[in-house]
Amino acid sequence: MSYPEHRFETTREIEALLFAAAGPLTEAEIVKRLPEGSDVVGALADLSLRYAGRGVVLAYVANAWRFQTADDLAWLMTQEREEPRRLSKAAQETLAIIAYHQPVTRAEIEAVRGVQASRGTLDVLLELRLVRMRGRRRSPGRPVTYGTTDSFLEHYGLSNLSDLPGMAEMKTAGLLSLDLPADFAVPDPNALALDEDPLEPDAPEFHVDFIGEDAAST
Repeated sequence: MSYPEHRFETTREIEALLFAAAGPLTEAEIVKRLPEGSDVVGALADLSLRYAGRGVVLAYVANAWRFQTADDLAWLMTQEREEPRRLSKAAQETLAIIAYHQPVTRAEIEAVRGVQASRGTLDVLLELRLVRMRGRRRSPGRPVTYGTTDSFLEHYGLSNLSDLPGMAEMKTAGLLSLDLPADFAVPDPNALALDEDPLEPDAPEFHVDFIGEDAAST
């Protein structure tokens, strides 16, 4: 397949950028580095086609572009990769609640799970950069709210939060009962939070803040 010479050159430039980048690059970051007027959208489409079906493919994750090993060849990398840290069942449940209900407070996580949130569970998710402190709820005690990160999207291969499984997909996977109430709905993680203030620049470290929330509730 042949492309206009100027777009072929843009494709080469983007290929070089993504190959050398330490992490995924957004379209805006790519545009900033290329000559003005470069057809970035067209070049990315060309590059995606060129790498389709190869051992290394062009992937779009967390609203950014990167080269990665083709999914069906992941088994070749098993000896070279570190063993990923496994999340406990409690951590997986907490992460799922945060993903679908964000921004969400610790008390709200506990209400959904029906058990008290372990201090260590949230610590682990923060340490792995799967979740982050987003802001403070405009309610008594000003509790901290939590949300997912781009690292969460990258880890699970999602372009954005809209790619999270919906009700039909969960039922197919056996994660939801087939006879749910008619008014049951899966929370929308893209819903805007109007009762949240950003964290102050000098917000305390997680464990200090966590202790502060506990003290305020006693």
